[in-house]
Amino acid sequence: QVQLVESGGGLVQPGGSLRLNCTSSGRIFRINTMGWYRQAPGKQRELVAKITTGLTTTIADSVRGRFTISRDSAKTTIYLQMNSLRPEDTAVYYCNKYPPWNYWGQGTQVTVSS
Repeated sequence: QVQLVESGGGLVQPGGSLRLNCTSSGRIFRINTMGWYRQAPGKQRELVAKITTGLTTTIADSVRGRFTISRDSAKTTIYLQMNSLRPEDTAVYYCNKYPPWNYWGQGTQVTVSS
């Protein structure tokens, strides 16, 4: 079974920044488009950003200009750099391939609050 491990979340004030990390065993980052998703309380999970094996990125309208997705050269970690955070960015953030498997990791909580 694929293991996806998200980390880097936390509590941050509005306007602050966080960088989320997603690691996995094997070579799934080499052969799949990968995405960062988030789920806020009472809302459906949504795609925030994705990156192809060729490093083409797509960012959701709600976070464009503030969030950036990237992958390290060793293809072992997917990052989500989040700047200018807003309270509405509060959610549990997950990584998964795009389109996603049915399996989800535990995610990492991001809370934006003063």
